[in-house]
Amino acid sequence: MSQSVQEKIDSLVKNNKVLIFMKGTPQFPQCGFSAASVQILSSLGYPFEAVNVLEDFEIRQGVKEYANWPTIPQVYVDGEFIGGCDILIEMHNRGELKPLVEQAFAGEAVK
Repeated sequence: MSQSVQEKIDSLVKNNKVLIFMKGTPQFPQCGFSAASVQILSSLGYPFEAVNVLEDFEIRQGVKEYANWPTIPQVYVDGEFIGGCDILIEMHNRGELKPLVEQAFAGEAVK
């Protein structure tokens, strides 16, 4: 994998408060796990950025190496890898996800 792909992923992760690498787009998810993850993120009321890995094979492979995580979707909050769909669901159900996202946006007006 080229260094530039890792740098691009790193830049996306660091420059977005909440980021999901997913199959498809938030409007048109291309897998159930991506759809469930987007639904949870949308329910929190904060903006998030999405990267459609189906449009870029290098990114699709690169995120797996970047996080050392074999599956997609992958969610990042404030530059930290949170996990995939199952972890997102668990954190949401335990009430742990929203405070994490709120903290990422602390001191910033939400658009």
